[in-house]
Amino acid sequence: MDSTVKKFPRLPLSLGLVAAVCLVLGLVIPSDLEMRKPDTIRKGPGVTEVKRLSDWFPGLKGSAGDSEVYVLDSGKPGGSALVIGGTHPNEPAGWMTAIILVENAKPESGKLFIITNANASGFTHTDYMEGEPRHFTILGASGPRKFRFGSRATSPVDQWPDPDIYVHAASGQRLSGSETRNLNRAYPGRPDGTFTEKVTFAITSMILAERIDVTVDLHEASPEYPVINAIVAHDRAMKVASVAVLNLEFDGVTMGLEPSPVKLHGLSHRELGDATDTLAILMEAANPSQGRLRGVTDEALILKGQDPFYLKAKALGRLFVPYDAKGWPLETRVGRHAAGLAAIFAAWSEQHPDRPITYEGIPSYDEFVAGGLGKLL
Repeated sequence: MDSTVKKFPRLPLSLGLVAAVCLVLGLVIPSDLEMRKPDTIRKGPGVTEVKRLSDWFPGLKGSAGDSEVYVLDSGKPGGSALVIGGTHPNEPAGWMTAIILVENAKPESGKLFIITNANASGFTHTDYMEGEPRHFTILGASGPRKFRFGSRATSPVDQWPDPDIYVHAASGQRLSGSETRNLNRAYPGRPDGTFTEKVTFAITSMILAERIDVTVDLHEASPEYPVINAIVAHDRAMKVASVAVLNLEFDGVTMGLEPSPVKLHGLSHRELGDATDTLAILMEAANPSQGRLRGVTDEALILKGQDPFYLKAKALGRLFVPYDAKGWPLETRVGRHAAGLAAIFAAWSEQHPDRPITYEGIPSYDEFVAGGLGKLL
């Protein structure tokens, strides 16, 4: 047997290829790392304490899911409310509304708990193959404010792999495997579950421990989605939600009202209402930047909500919201959420006069639309 080992010559690497790879890495890595830097949120005059989800569930401590919770305590008797923003980081009106509250709201009675980035992991990446920008900028009162535009789902860096079928633990409901990283399919959560389930378990634990009366989860939906510009309410929250919708109508803000489906599990408005005593509500605004009929997805679409393809879709009768050349600007969407919150808390306070939830410092819907967001940031 010939024991001679044949050595094959190494092929030299192309210097051009090496240079190209280095260039791509040099462009991508800083941008990826920047997505992991939290947005700057300024504590407003009403913030009395800043906590973290790990204060209610230590299993999250030090992880990418340990989101901040801003407490605005009036120091006066009243009810308590939780506002959840950032469940889906590609729905900016929800978490921008939460930020506006943190930086401007002054509680007059009761206590507010506000989460601006419920799925903090989702803010660290964008959805692949969507061509979305990673940031957008708003000119604030003290200069430009830069915010991340993230993903609907937890980052694969924090939870992977996805199963072929996602089975909701509490109900046995079966969904597409990718939904395992959707925060709004993981309630009420589990202490020994996936990363995403641990985040929802922490939120559920906070609601139980703090005996939160009303919980509102702020979302956006594409203009072609039927449940849009609407309040979705758990059975026990329907009385508050229906009064809120009527009062919004009187103020010129048209809002639909939808019951939380009994057999659709994992969503905040269903599971939090079933697992706790809170009145669980979800709100949807119209966001063209996440729709399937959109054209180029850029900062302008996020901020202005104007898209020529949606104009065509409206002409064909394919949309569930009004749509014209004005589009759906971010300030209009945030204004709707802010007005909705005010109406919900006013309805609660009217029905529970011994436990009111009131605050000042937040403009009306018309003021949002006329004045934009910059002066509040």
